[in-house]
Amino acid sequence: MRAVLTRVCSASVTIDGRVKGKIDRGFLILLGIGPEDTEREATKLAEKLLGLRIFCDEAGKMNLGLESVGGAVLVVSQFTLYGSVRKGRRPSFTGAADPAVAIPLYEFFLRECARLGFPPQHGEFGADMQVESVNDGPVTIVVDSAELA
Repeated sequence: MRAVLTRVCSASVTIDGRVKGKIDRGFLILLGIGPEDTEREATKLAEKLLGLRIFCDEAGKMNLGLESVGGAVLVVSQFTLYGSVRKGRRPSFTGAADPAVAIPLYEFFLRECARLGFPPQHGEFGADMQVESVNDGPVTIVVDSAELA
């Protein structure tokens, strides 16, 4: 699994002109799922992301986590995180999991966020979505579950 986490002042996802999910301060997580990913990777990734201390304390150091700042989570599925531009000019997305694998893992990841105390707002898997965010910092971190200990 791959995630792009952005610390945000606010973020939202809109589908067909209707706001599907919206948060104020917190994390916008763009989530990509690979064909070999399992619930184990989803749990590890959720725990890592939601445990990050990337909000500034009174001294300006990144020392605070979501819970400390009353933050929220918005998760948006994004198969393009597995896009390859190795050959040609048109990306290949063959590295992304098929929906039959990805949808259950996406839904499991959402449940893991809730289990960890942060019931997420979210988009809709496979939908054409418009994502808006006001980046804070900006702070953006790319995390691949294959690189987690």
